[in-house]
Amino acid sequence: MIPPIASRFVAGESPAEALEHVEDLNDRDVNAILNLLGEHYEQRPPADDDAKAYRDLVADIGHSGVDACISVKPSQIGLDVGDEVFAENLEGIVEVADEHGVFTWIDMEDHETTDATLDAFEDLTTEYGGGVGVCIQANLKRTEDDLERLADLPGKVRLVKGAYDEPKDIAYKQKERVNEAYRDYLEYMFREFEDGVAVGSHDPEMISYAEELHDEYGTDYEVQMLMGVRDDAQYNLAAEGVEVWQYVPYGGKWFSYFYRRAMERKENMLFALRAVLGR
Repeated sequence: MIPPIASRFVAGESPAEALEHVEDLNDRDVNAILNLLGEHYEQRPPADDDAKAYRDLVADIGHSGVDACISVKPSQIGLDVGDEVFAENLEGIVEVADEHGVFTWIDMEDHETTDATLDAFEDLTTEYGGGVGVCIQANLKRTEDDLERLADLPGKVRLVKGAYDEPKDIAYKQKERVNEAYRDYLEYMFREFEDGVAVGSHDPEMISYAEELHDEYGTDYEVQMLMGVRDDAQYNLAAEGVEVWQYVPYGGKWFSYFYRRAMERKENMLFALRAVLGR
């Protein structure tokens, strides 16, 4: 059982608990992106097990009727074992998801996984008519070229600032430079992408800028935020008519994820301390 201190950021250990959280979100007009916690498997059996868990999950989503999709980490379903294992498991997930009308996001990990991830996305989103999305990180210097590659493909692209500590020769390190790149890439996406833009950010300035770009170009967009981070802002945006998706992790491997969330922002750490102290 997940303790209350972590339940702000993780929606339980089982699919049933995660889907119960999704129902609560849907009642507030917020959609959910479900992610089974797990990553960097170096052996095939756990990668295959989590791939099967995702296939079962999309069937549960399809039968439940909730507004939810899934997001999968490449290293969780075999990329560290081999590109072919990753591709096989991902296609199996997308095939079942397509049968149940469930959208599949592919998370982006560190820069060493970018090419394999984009190749898999291009193959599958073309084959399945746009039922697949991929994440792109604004801090990587290659992202301008990657967005040009993706612009004419079906499917969706989620733009985030980037959370990995990448080498300075391939990534922008200064916060101001990353913000500048994020704004530039958002403008490009609203101008050039036809299947909508996913704004993966908690930054109020970027969300406001996306609204301005929508007014200018008319491109559909959605805002994606993490569970437990600016929840009130998510509900307020949804109440204003913005399409909002909350990234909802669940599963037995919750502790390391909770620790990262608690450490990355001062307000998250204060929340954790208050919970521990009972205040």
